[in-house]
Amino acid sequence: MKDVFSVKEAIHKIEFFCSYQERCHEEVVAKLSSMKMYPSEIDTIMVHLIANNFLNEERFACSFARGKHRIKHWGKIRIINELKFKKISQTLINSALKEITPEEYSATFHALAERHWESIREKNSLKKKKKFCDYMLRRGFESNLVFEKVKELEVAAPE
Repeated sequence: MKDVFSVKEAIHKIEFFCSYQERCHEEVVAKLSSMKMYPSEIDTIMVHLIANNFLNEERFACSFARGKHRIKHWGKIRIINELKFKKISQTLINSALKEITPEEYSATFHALAERHWESIREKNSLKKKKKFCDYMLRRGFESNLVFEKVKELEVAAPE
């Protein structure tokens, strides 16, 4: 990688960076900083990217929420935390969560929960419940859903 980029070269490079995957502002600023661009140049480039629709935080947040839920099976808590970590506003986070329908969320949660419950090869029921709960909470599902599901699965499959 070369050391110094003109604003024009940087714009071309960063347009490609934004076009093959949705990006949040923070990722783009970090990339431009790693290209050793000055803050004033970064501002100019960011304005260009937003004006030409290469960069759109709402589109990023919605795409992120959909993808992480459908592909990685993340719950809303984890999605919210990851978006906050990327400095996405609460308004955009709320908008992004609307991308996941309650039916889809519920179906994903139950399918993942049942699949994981069956995969745990723990004989001790307390340890099995703990492993199950830890896993589902790490995935970002709400604790009330997880605890209700563990009770349901425990009744369905007594030791």
